[in-house]
Amino acid sequence: MKKNKSFHSLVVHAGGNLSKHYGAISTPIFNASTFAFPDAEKGSAIHEGDIPGFFYSRINNPTQEALEAAMVELEYGEACIAFSSGMAAISGALLTYLKPGDHLVAPESIYASTSGLLNYLDSLGIEVSFIDATQPANYQQAILDNTKLFYMESPANPTLKLCDIQAISSIAREHQIRTILDNTFATPYNQNPINFGVDSVVHSMTKYIGGHADILGGILIGSNDLVEKCRWNINKLFGGVPSPLTCWLALRGIKTLALRMEKHNLNALTVANFLETHPKVKKVHYPGLASHPQHDLAKKQMRGFGGMIAFDVGGVNEGQQLVNHVNLCTLAVSLGDVSTLIQHSASMTHASVPKDVREKAGITDGLIRLSVGIEDANDIVGDLDLALSKIH
Repeated sequence: MKKNKSFHSLVVHAGGNLSKHYGAISTPIFNASTFAFPDAEKGSAIHEGDIPGFFYSRINNPTQEALEAAMVELEYGEACIAFSSGMAAISGALLTYLKPGDHLVAPESIYASTSGLLNYLDSLGIEVSFIDATQPANYQQAILDNTKLFYMESPANPTLKLCDIQAISSIAREHQIRTILDNTFATPYNQNPINFGVDSVVHSMTKYIGGHADILGGILIGSNDLVEKCRWNINKLFGGVPSPLTCWLALRGIKTLALRMEKHNLNALTVANFLETHPKVKKVHYPGLASHPQHDLAKKQMRGFGGMIAFDVGGVNEGQQLVNHVNLCTLAVSLGDVSTLIQHSASMTHASVPKDVREKAGITDGLIRLSVGIEDANDIVGDLDLALSKIH
């Protein structure tokens, strides 16, 4: 599939190979751990990665290969490797890029597990500086002699803060620093970071890529060199590989990604506009609103504003009251499902983060994270309106 095709056409056919898969329109699930060699010489070459082929599914698998090919097309990269979770993809990328004595710069407003991983890197001799990533100059100011990597997450989880992808990537290239961006919230439908100069992109395909809350998986897209190092070192040795069924479900999810994201985008904008006018909502964070401080940047680097909203209802009690009174919305962690998911961040995903650190990142006591699903927008609004009326 040529890349000048529309995204709607691209996702339907991405990763498909009718001739390779005996004409199967749906990529087969190669539920095999081990593959036979035609002879010793080819077996040796395949085993060493000198020629294409398969020998053990901890290294690669035909269903996984199809998923990786699809994500290369969607993110306009060179190569891709799939993992057993989003965090496996992030840790795989970091451990491939970095070694003891290196330094990286990352946003202070970031997914809690990613923040935990970055703090853990200190025990491996890797230094991390957390900054306000909404200002590209802060990346510049944080550079040390041993800085090897800029990490970005845009929009950020759960605050919906943005990174100026092009500006930060430009600073990195000037100083020969690599860049990684977590594109989970935006998805390839709304944003392609590689087109703005980013070296590597990660996704939790548990979220929008799969889209139905039935898989755990991660993706890393980057250069051939990065991906092959990660495949033959990190994945081979640490073993964070996805199952063939997971890869197949992700491929199936990709086929409807454009349709789902259209509805997620439209619904989220409707819900955000409703929340912004509600008297019990203190603040709404959504890049699609003109009131978002980075709305102009969002219009510059995003084709759509996504299905994620954060809003503040005042405090812990108010936040818990709200999520306890929803009916259509489901009180659950994770995001990107066809169903609308809601959580109170301070007492759930970020409960382990110290209050001062959490608040510095913009995660206030009353912050609600809403993953807007593909239900009727009026039904979602009605459910939230009723739940908000229960706050006292």
